Amino acid sequence: MTNMKNRRLLLDQVADKWTILILEVLCGSDGKARFNALRRQIDGISQKTLTQCLRRLERNGVIERAVLDTAPIGVEYTITSLGYTLEVPFKALKDWAEAYLPEVEEAQHRFDSRGTS
Repeated sequence: MTNMKNRRLLLDQVADKWTILILEVLCGSDGKARFNALRRQIDGISQKTLTQCLRRLERNGVIERAVLDTAPIGVEYTITSLGYTLEVPFKALKDWAEAYLPEVEEAQHRFDSRGTS
């Protein structure tokens, strides 16, 4: 039972929408990006949410954080080899969402048109 609980907790931490979008940006930018670059490229993410998600990903070994000796001091996030293992399944999920969005929207419209009973 503990193993199933641990898997569920890990999935909760790495399979949320923000994680998928963060890793998409990192995979598309040579595996590295600064905090503000991530924030600019991920529409709708707040600074607080991005910070929390990045910390969670770092704790799970999916990304690494490096403080840059620049003025002002910068922080750069790099995807790890473990993080790259998520690229294929997340791309498949993104491709599925793009391919089937019209069908899902149609189903939602049919459902919403029924009203509640």
